[in-house]
Amino acid sequence: RFISVRVVELMKNIELKYGCNPNQKPASVYMEDGSELPFEVLNGRPGYINLLDALNGWQLVSEIKAATGKAAAASFKHVSPSAAAVGRVMSDRLKKACFVDDVPGLDESPIATAYARARGTDRMSSFGDFIALSDVCDETCARLVKREVSDGIIAPGFTDEALELLKQKKKGNYLILKVKSDFKAPDVETKQVFGITFEQKHNDIKIDRSCLEQVVTENKNITEEAKEDLVIALIALKYTQSNSVAYAVDGQTIGVGAGQQSRVHCTRLAGAKADNWHLRQTDMVLNLPFKRGVKRPDKDNFIDRYIAMEDTPESRGDIEWETLFCEKPQPFTIEEKKKILSAISGVSVASDAFFPFSDNIDRAHESGATYIAQPGGSTRDDLVIESCNKYGIAMAFTGFRLFHH
Repeated sequence: RFISVRVVELMKNIELKYGCNPNQKPASVYMEDGSELPFEVLNGRPGYINLLDALNGWQLVSEIKAATGKAAAASFKHVSPSAAAVGRVMSDRLKKACFVDDVPGLDESPIATAYARARGTDRMSSFGDFIALSDVCDETCARLVKREVSDGIIAPGFTDEALELLKQKKKGNYLILKVKSDFKAPDVETKQVFGITFEQKHNDIKIDRSCLEQVVTENKNITEEAKEDLVIALIALKYTQSNSVAYAVDGQTIGVGAGQQSRVHCTRLAGAKADNWHLRQTDMVLNLPFKRGVKRPDKDNFIDRYIAMEDTPESRGDIEWETLFCEKPQPFTIEEKKKILSAISGVSVASDAFFPFSDNIDRAHESGATYIAQPGGSTRDDLVIESCNKYGIAMAFTGFRLFHH
């Protein structure tokens, strides 16, 4: 049952709590032409960064929905997505790794599944996220959101049951935004820096499978599933602070490297997060003997440390295992992790600008990259293509850059 009346009228000007920092007051949002804002505040009071995350996140998920035809969700933090995903049914192993194996009705709710994937990918980064949904938030999705630490949510609508559940978060102060899904951004956008106004054309480039037709490597085979993964990764990068690189598989990003000055550092950061995503689904992690009642954030903190630990008891340090576990966990050895990661393939990697050196390809290969999409246009394209050919990677040149600032 969907909401049939407007909870709050559209507003022309909203006073914010403060700007980027508490000392930056006053702060507000409004339309320069005096028209109504394209969203309603159904609950809570928005902040400056909340709205940056919300509006970037909404564009991201609505474009993924348009490109794939599937419900999409994103988990945003500090104006970059921690992850984005579509609503594919999750395996039992993935559900357990994402801490959603106890959510009833998850398989029947594509939008809840999309968010479960997005939130579960990089749970450390998603702590205190802003959620963006392409579809109406249903009760199943709201129950999942309600139990996680989150700052707010934006969606084109909410069922009555979902809205009631979400209003209970943060002692009734959880930020809930309903976006006008038919709103189109103006052709020209402006921003001010140091009192100077910048103006540019809105980035309305359309990303879909047709962007992947120029395959420049010896291996020309990019599967239909990989094309969808590459499209999701590219759209995610369109709304990620540059420089940025994203790894994707199974209908979701699994590692996003954002805002790095060097592209290879983006590739390494995103690759490390992708490796973490794979290792979280191993028996060593899924079978950790946590005590009953240990909270999810505490589990997340330990799991990230556990995956990064060396393989000797001395190098593990004081992990206070007695407070978390029924028995002391076994070390996850370097050899075990290397063996697992070396067997991974089928991962898609996208970059918001060209790869200037083949070291990016070497690092992506270490995390199972089989498909790559990047703009091309570097003076060293031949060396990058040669590196892809060495590993049997299929790489497409999209011909467009996706810088976002």
